[in-house]
Amino acid sequence: MQKFNAKVKVMLKKGILDVQGKTVENSLKTLGFDNIANIRIGKFITFDVEADTIEKAKEIANSAVDKLLYNPNIETYYLEIESIEGNI
Repeated sequence: MQKFNAKVKVMLKKGILDVQGKTVENSLKTLGFDNIANIRIGKFITFDVEADTIEKAKEIANSAVDKLLYNPNIETYYLEIESIEGNI
């Protein structure tokens, strides 16, 4: 078995109000950062997966994300899998 590292970026879908992002944006404006706009805040999740192949690791990671780590009604995600050095 090899070890792989999964990196998941979860963001609200376009059109979904990002209240946290809007709050940060407004706060930055009060601090004089008038040239910053459209802030979106999401989640960045990493975890290790043991699997025989990178394809199987991706399958396992996608399943975990689909079942628990994001809400398909309001969020999208991007998954990246890479081998952890020293596993070959």
